[in-house]
Amino acid sequence: MQKLDYSNSPKFQKALSQFCEKASASGDVSSVVSGVLQDVQKRGDAAVLEYTTKFDGAKMKAPDMRVSADELKAAKSSLSPADRKAIRASIALVKDFHKKTLPKDWKAKNAQGGTVGERFYPIQRVGLYVPGGNVPLVSSVIMSAVLAKLVKCPQIVVCTPPNAEGEIAPGMLAALAMVGIEEIYKVGGVQAIGAMAYGTETVPAVDKIYGPGNAFVMEAKRQVLGTVGIDLLPGPSEVMVIADGGAKPAHVAADLLAQAEHGSGKEIIYFATTSKVLLGKVEKEIEKQLPELSHSAKCEKVMQDRFLAVACQSLSQTATVANYIAPEHLELQVADKSIEPLTKQITTAGAILQGYMTPTVLGDFTAGPSHTLPTGRAGRFFSGLQATDFMRRSSTVRYNAKSLQAAAPVVETFARLEQLDAHGRSLTIRL
Repeated sequence: MQKLDYSNSPKFQKALSQFCEKASASGDVSSVVSGVLQDVQKRGDAAVLEYTTKFDGAKMKAPDMRVSADELKAAKSSLSPADRKAIRASIALVKDFHKKTLPKDWKAKNAQGGTVGERFYPIQRVGLYVPGGNVPLVSSVIMSAVLAKLVKCPQIVVCTPPNAEGEIAPGMLAALAMVGIEEIYKVGGVQAIGAMAYGTETVPAVDKIYGPGNAFVMEAKRQVLGTVGIDLLPGPSEVMVIADGGAKPAHVAADLLAQAEHGSGKEIIYFATTSKVLLGKVEKEIEKQLPELSHSAKCEKVMQDRFLAVACQSLSQTATVANYIAPEHLELQVADKSIEPLTKQITTAGAILQGYMTPTVLGDFTAGPSHTLPTGRAGRFFSGLQATDFMRRSSTVRYNAKSLQAAAPVVETFARLEQLDAHGRSLTIRL
């Protein structure tokens, strides 16, 4: 790991900045992504199938790309009753959380007597990208698809990469079936983003694309923005743990390692503490727990290359560091009395997990908020995925002769100031 001691000096700030930049760097992927997107736009299915063979090892024909109803039914049947129960529980909790966030249409009179308001409605056709491969993210199905179903998007498309045999993990297909998603394609990576953005013979284009992915997927989403909408930029997983002297070393170490096992090798791990004694104990716990993990080799590399620990003098200093990093997941393993004051100082974290007994995995799988969150310091300007991201908002305005007369002086003034006489006449001609 890399260690820093907090200070307000330019040297510390530079070192923190350099670590964040280096950890988030994705290399020169722009030209590769651009080439694939252009090819998909030009050749459609043929390009998608070629890249699926090249990157995923799966040789398929165009009709094979779409998951059949029989495959969905078989996947759901393959799960044990306990597994189905757990998935249903997660679906219910996520749905219940996001129900509380839904906006309502409204109308009101303004000071001129005109009627103004807002109306909200679902986006017509949305595309959800769900990472697969080495780690089939069954939970990511729930964290996006449930929201799209909740707001009643008329058409919901899911793209997820197949394995070398051209198959999708049964658990993922079962979750999709349980949420009620029917249009699913065995397509991953940049070619999936291109297919959803531009459309192919098999995959009709969508209006907006959602979901996490690797550096190539994120770059693809950036490049298609404008052709379609995108949600945010949720790249490789991040966690930051802030801990005081009361935190248990074993718990801190377990939570840090949990985020290192996603499998991309690009995960970023941060730890800020007010206790140097705890820092030493956490190091030992990491060494102790690593050999016990099934993905120990991958986790160890992440912890060696992409783990930063910062020793701070106060919790306020840890908040300053957190606000700069803007972590995807932020754990506050601090005493109860410190939780709310510290939370109020945090303004950029994707999700804040509060208290010694709240590991990030709760947010990953079941608590309710979507785990699709901004990474790479994008939390400074993006929030986590929410139901309103699947909706459009339109404002409404309605005036009558009386309210139009009241608005005339204001309109005429602006028309004169901006030298737009036709604008002014469009109102006065009605009086």
